[in-house]
Amino acid sequence: MEKRISNKWINELGENEIFVFGSNLEGFHGGGAAALAFQKFGAEWGKGVGLQGKSYAIPTMHGGVETIKPYVDDFLLFAKAHPELKFLVTEIGCGIAGFTPREIAPLFRPAIDENIENVYLPERFFRV
Repeated sequence: MEKRISNKWINELGENEIFVFGSNLEGFHGGGAAALAFQKFGAEWGKGVGLQGKSYAIPTMHGGVETIKPYVDDFLLFAKAHPELKFLVTEIGCGIAGFTPREIAPLFRPAIDENIENVYLPERFFRV
C-alpha cells in the first residue's frame, strides 16, 4: 500500500478535501486544530462529532484511548461510504488532549489494513 500522508500544516483545502480534527464532545472549538477547523473549515460551535462543513470532528477530550476508538471507527466507516471525499487526518488527540502518536495511531490501523484510499494520515502515525 502506498503511504497516504496528510500535510503537517493544513491551511487550505481542495474542493473535495475534509480536515479531520480532534474535538471535545461539547463542540467548544477554542484551541489547536479545532480552532482552525472552526475558523476556516466550517466546524460548528456546539457540535463535537462528525462532518461539519469541510471538517470532521473526532472527540478526544473525554477519557482514554478506549473512549476515542468508537469515534474513529465511525469516522472510518463514514470515509468508506464517501469515496468522493479525501480525508486529511491531523494528529488528533496529540495536542491539547495530551496523547502520543503511539497511543492514537493504532486506532487508525484499519485505514491501512483495509486500504481505505481516501484517508490520509499524519507521517508520525505511519511510523507507529
